[in-house]
Amino acid sequence: MKTPSPDTPHILIVDDNQDGLLVRKSLLEEVGYRVQIAINGDEALKAYAANLFDVVVTDYRMPRMNGVELIQQLRVINPDVRVVLLSGFVDPLGLTVDNTGADVVLAKSAHEPSQLVRSVKRLVNSRSLRKPILSQRARRPAGAAVR
Repeated sequence: MKTPSPDTPHILIVDDNQDGLLVRKSLLEEVGYRVQIAINGDEALKAYAANLFDVVVTDYRMPRMNGVELIQQLRVINPDVRVVLLSGFVDPLGLTVDNTGADVVLAKSAHEPSQLVRSVKRLVNSRSLRKPILSQRARRPAGAAVR
C-alpha cells in the first residue's frame, strides 16, 4: 500500500471498541483515505482541534460522551463538519440525521462496510452545509416565555 499524500482526504474514526475501530480504519485506508483513530469523545475533540479532517465517523454508544454529544461539540468547533454516525441501535433508538446532527446515520450490519465507504466518499465530495440538529432548531429565542 502506498503512502497517502497530504491531499488525500483525512478521516477521523471514533469508537471505544478496538476491533471495530481497526476494521473500519483498515477498510478506509484500503480505499485510499488517511485515517486517524480516537477511542473516545474527548480524544476525538483533541484530535479534531489539532487536525483538519474531511469526515468524522463516530460510534453512538461510548462511555462518558455518546456519538450525538460528540457531534454537538464538533459542530461548535466547525458547524460544517461532515459526520457519519454508526450504531447497532439505529432503529430501536430512532436515530436519524434530523435528531442526531449527523450527515449520515448507518446501522451496524453486514452491509455497513460498503455503506460506510459510499457515505464517506459522498461526504468527502460534498460541499453542502449541514442543517442544525432538530433540537437546536426548535430552541426558544432568549427571553421567550415558558408556558
